[in-house]
Amino acid sequence: MSLLPHPAPFTRFGDWFAAAQAAEPNDPNAMALATATPEAAPSLRVVLLKAWDERGFVFYTNLDSQKGREIAANARVHLNFHWKSLQRQVRIGGHAELVSDAEADAYFATRPRESQLGAWASLQSQPLPDRATFDARIAGFAAQFPDVVPRPPRWSGWRVVPERIEFWQARDGRWHEREVYWREADGWRFGLVYP
Repeated sequence: MSLLPHPAPFTRFGDWFAAAQAAEPNDPNAMALATATPEAAPSLRVVLLKAWDERGFVFYTNLDSQKGREIAANARVHLNFHWKSLQRQVRIGGHAELVSDAEADAYFATRPRESQLGAWASLQSQPLPDRATFDARIAGFAAQFPDVVPRPPRWSGWRVVPERIEFWQARDGRWHEREVYWREADGWRFGLVYP
C-alpha cells in the first residue's frame, strides 16, 4: 500500500460532506458518537459536527454529561455519519481531546440565546424530577444573564483526532465499496476492504 499525501482523507471527507449538505433534508452534520466506560461498556448517541479540519472533527457538550465523563475516562471514540439519501457512511475512529477555551468561547457565542441558557440550566444526564424544575432553572439563568450569556465552565468541545477513516458507498447486490485510510507515523495510508 502506498503512502498518500496527508490531506487525502480530509479532501475526500470534504467532498462527501458537501454532497450530504446538498442532498440530506435534515442535519447532514449528524453523527453517531460511540464511547465506552473504563470497563468497556459501550454507549451510543447522535451529536452534531460543528467544525472539522485536518486536526479532527469537533462537537460540543456538557463535560459532566455521560459522554463527557466517559471520554474523560477513556478517550477512544468512534464516529459514524450515515447519509441515507446518498447511501453513504463515513466511519471515523480515534481519540478525543478538548478544544481550546478560545475555540469553545467562539463557538458558544454563535449559539442562539435559548441554547446558551439551556447549557447553563441543564445538568445533562443527571436525574430531573420534573419539567418545571428545568423551566425554573432556565428562567433563573435568563434573569442572571439579561444580556451576554457567558460559556459555562463545564461546557466545551471535543475534537476527535482520527486514526482511521472509512468511506462506505452502497452498491447493487451489496457489492459495496469500502475505502480505508489509516494514520501511521509517516502519514496516511490507503487500502480497500471487502464489503
